[in-house]
Amino acid sequence: MHSDRRARDNRHVDLETVLNRRELRRYLDRIGDRWAIEQAVLGGARVADERGAPPQRERGPEYVVILVSSAYDGMPWLERVYQAGALWDAMEMGAPADVHCYTPAEFERKLETLKAVRVAADDGVDLLALS
Repeated sequence: MHSDRRARDNRHVDLETVLNRRELRRYLDRIGDRWAIEQAVLGGARVADERGAPPQRERGPEYVVILVSSAYDGMPWLERVYQAGALWDAMEMGAPADVHCYTPAEFERKLETLKAVRVAADDGVDLLALS
């Protein structure tokens, strides 16, 4: 992760009961079959709920997935997002995901310019830490 912005460790989110950990692992496996992923973060309203966010707020997407891979270099952004989004199983996870796919350099820029990416990077769950 970016040296100043790291997905918080997973201590505050009970992934066993709140999030479908098995499906998250399978999603990462499906993604990994296509691209070598260097960073993967899960954020969004459901993660924020478990971290104690107040109920009276603008929820935003239920899930925000950020995938960072050097393999995206040269691949059109829309194509990578479409492919990675198609691999997300909304039925298993209970909601669709807002999927972001970036090269490392794009990710660094988006941290500064896109609030959803910054919030997920700061407060999300490091998916690569899942066992």
